[in-house]
Order: sequence, then structure tokens, then C-alpha cells
Amino acid sequence: MKKRLFVLVFPALLAGLASPSVLSTAQSGDLTVKDSLDRTVVIPAKVKRIVSIQSEITRLIVALGAGDDLVGIDYTMRLHDHLFKHIYPEESRLPLVSMAENNVNLETVVSLKPDIIFASPFERQIVDAIQRKTRIPVVALASLGDVSKLADEMRLVGRILGRERRAEELSAYFTGAVGLVRERLKDVPRDKRPRVYMSFWGFLTRTPIHYDPVEIAAGLNLAEKIIPDVLGSVGTMVKIEQIILWDPDLILVHGNYLPKERTVTVESVLKDSRLASLSSVRSKRVFYTFGFWNWWDIAEVLLETEYLAHLFHPDRFPEFDLGRRGDAIYKKFYGLDDGFAKLSAILRCDEWVHD
Repeated sequence: MKKRLFVLVFPALLAGLASPSVLSTAQSGDLTVKDSLDRTVVIPAKVKRIVSIQSEITRLIVALGAGDDLVGIDYTMRLHDHLFKHIYPEESRLPLVSMAENNVNLETVVSLKPDIIFASPFERQIVDAIQRKTRIPVVALASLGDVSKLADEMRLVGRILGRERRAEELSAYFTGAVGLVRERLKDVPRDKRPRVYMSFWGFLTRTPIHYDPVEIAAGLNLAEKIIPDVLGSVGTMVKIEQIILWDPDLILVHGNYLPKERTVTVESVLKDSRLASLSSVRSKRVFYTFGFWNWWDIAEVLLETEYLAHLFHPDRFPEFDLGRRGDAIYKKFYGLDDGFAKLSAILRCDEWVHD
């Protein structure tokens, strides 16, 4: 019996990673790029077979029109992504290259003969080990909550896959829409920006210390000066007493879990006797938002930013409609006429904004 090779992957949310870029192009057309771990990787001129074990990049590959070049995907996309089977129905034909807890099967990866492997920027030694054992270029990429890095990542992946025109089109659309939000809110004084607490990742007291959609939407993240649990990460745990002391104007609950799987809900926050004194609870200013979910989906990030801008400053965005805008964004990125409608039906987004 052949020995099966596995590498255990830990996709932590790490901050402070390098900005990926193209460093040079050889006469042969081969690219030398710098990835999010500041690794230098040489990539063949023509990439036609792709293994992606990074959900964010898998979605980008499909958005760029290169889905048919995928030859293997990760466990998360097959079993946990709510919309991917609608975005890319062909995913069911792709072999899984990872198991539960993201154990990467290197034997399967090698058998698929990919030109490139896209991976998450977990521990560098693990990424290096995958490349060393497979002898296939591994590019580790993630935007990790940084909107500008997400746009850079889109352009880099487009360059690697020979989809520069589509990448520039989507990047311009994305950065233009984000820029419009920033422009419309640039004169909102600090004392008029809602003080926001985010309950993320299934725990009332777990929160991100950095979250671009809140900042762009002219909100103030109350945890922005907290030291993270793990050096370089963006998540931290706080005490209930700290939330009470902050007395946030608005609470956001991680809404990307299936309704039946949510351990923290808007209703549970509103009914929590420990939080009864909070002004946000008394005024029912507790709402779902998408949040970090198996890395980022570029369409969802843009929609969330506009949604939060409307939620925080409705007078500045009176025309915003979550359903209509969501369908327009998903149409732009994935070519789906009712992409967001499908996601909304799964997550019950129509119930997110309450009286």
C-alpha cells in the first residue's frame, strides 16, 4: 500500500503580511512573483492547470473566468461555502485535495499535475514543505481583511493566469465602488461615527481588532486598540464587562453562518440580561453582517461595505437596497442574475434589517 502524504493546514487570520506583486518576467515568459509571505516564486508562463487550497483565491479564479483551469479544490469550498456550487456548478467534478481540518493530500495534488498551487499564508515552513515535496510552484496569498490588498491580489492572480483584462475590469469596479463610499463619508466627524462592537466567529466575546468594511463605512471599531490573542492575528477575546464599559452604539453579529448553526444571534444578544443596560440593546441596534468567512469573497466584501455604510449613515445612502445591489454585484463578479438572491435565501438576509 502506498503511503499517503498529508500536511496539516492552519488558515489563521494573520495581519501584517507582505503585499504580493510581480517582480520580473523572464524571456521565456516565466514570472517571478512575491507572495503574501514575502516568498519569491517562479511561475511558468502559461498556467493551465490549477490546484487551489485557498478559498479566497478559488473564488477569484472563477470570477476571472478561469474556473475551467481548476483541477482540484479544498474541502472548505465543497462542503462549507454557501454559494460556490451556484457560482461554479462544475465544482462537483473536481477532486478534493484536502480532508477535514484541511489536511492536504500531497499524493493527490501531484497526481493532478498542476502548474501552480494557490495556498493560504499559514506557517511559512508548511507552505515551503508543500512546494518542496511536490516540486510545484506554491503561491501563498490572502488579503486578510485589507481591502487594498484584495485589489492587489486580484491583479496579481489575473497576471499569473493571463486574465489581466478581466482582473483590471473587476479591480477598477471594486476600488471605484469602495472609493465612492469613502468619498461620500469623508466629512463625517469622528463624534458622528457609530461606535461598533463586532461579535464574530461564533462567540459573543470574540471580535476583530481590525475590519476594513467598518472603517470604510465610517464606523469606529471599539476593539481597534486591543492586543490580539496571537501575535499577528486580527482576532481577540474580550470580557463581557469590557463590552458593557464600551456601551457600543451598534453591535454586529457574524451572519455568514447558516441560521441553524449560529451560536450567537441577534435575538440572543437582545435577550442577554448581562447586556440589557447597553444603549444598542435598548434601541435594538443589533444587526447581522457577513464578516470574515472562509477567507473573503470579493463580491461579498464590497456588498458588506455598502451595506454597513447604509446601516451606519442611512441619510447618506437612502437609495441603498441590499437585495438589488447584491444581485448587481454578484452579476458583475460571477455572471449570476440572482446570485445574491440565492445567498440571501440561505442566510435569510431579508431579515437582517429590522425595525
